[in-house]
Amino acid sequence: MSRRLFYTDHYTLPLPEGHRFPISKYKLLREMLERDSLFEFVPAPLAKPEVIALVHDAAYVEQFVQGELSAQAMRRIGFPWSPELVKRTLGSVGGTLSAGMDALSSGFGGTLAGGTHHAFRSEGSGYCVFNDIAIAILYLRSKGLAQRAAVIDLDVHQGDGTAQIFQNDALVLTISVHSRANFPFRKQVSKIDIELEDATHDDEYLNVVDGLLPRVADFKPEILFYQSGVDGLATDSLGRLALTHAGLKERDRRVCTFARSFGVPLVITLGGGYSLPIEHTVTAHANTFRTAADVFVV
Repeated sequence: MSRRLFYTDHYTLPLPEGHRFPISKYKLLREMLERDSLFEFVPAPLAKPEVIALVHDAAYVEQFVQGELSAQAMRRIGFPWSPELVKRTLGSVGGTLSAGMDALSSGFGGTLAGGTHHAFRSEGSGYCVFNDIAIAILYLRSKGLAQRAAVIDLDVHQGDGTAQIFQNDALVLTISVHSRANFPFRKQVSKIDIELEDATHDDEYLNVVDGLLPRVADFKPEILFYQSGVDGLATDSLGRLALTHAGLKERDRRVCTFARSFGVPLVITLGGGYSLPIEHTVTAHANTFRTAADVFVV
């Protein structure tokens, strides 16, 4: 397996006082994993606008990069525009692209960013500007490196942008397991959607994951993207579920073990996490990559 993880926390993101997006988790996560000495950490390269335009409307890409999106469009994204936001966004996509290449060459690739699944073709939403997973899938396809791809999105919020982008694409299996009563309140249609009720516990959740993996195997993907949100934790301020750290670790183990046993290259991106205190989120994200190292070690 590749021992590299790509990161973007060297791009600072100026946010207003009291902004609810947990930007500090990215640096805290890298520092926690560095203490484990399991991975090498590589600054994510900046994705090129023409690669992003494989998925997103070229005018939208240009307007974002130049700071010309409307105030309404930026409110929907949830961040104030800044040059730092542009660099971090391009780095987030670049990290997932690089992780995808690592996965194809070694069986595993990881990024400490990405998972921006609320971005649609011509607009962003929910702290997501560009859809890094969708871009990576179409980039690999454009290079003839992988045609069939699957996305297992286990963030507590539906991967609505990913679902819509690939709704008519038979070569991409989109799976979203999410809270029924949570954002986004107007859901899209993934190839497989499973909605969970409030206060869902570990056992029920893991049964759902177990039921999905054979369907992924039946699809026979050439690469698997895992959006590993940790906002299902009971401590999460936006989650509504009641999962534990042990439950999330077991979830990660089952996804990683499936990928290795099936022989499909696995890309892990981050997803949401809004626990208070933030250490719960950071620990849960770190556990995902610790589990991947344990499963894929050879």
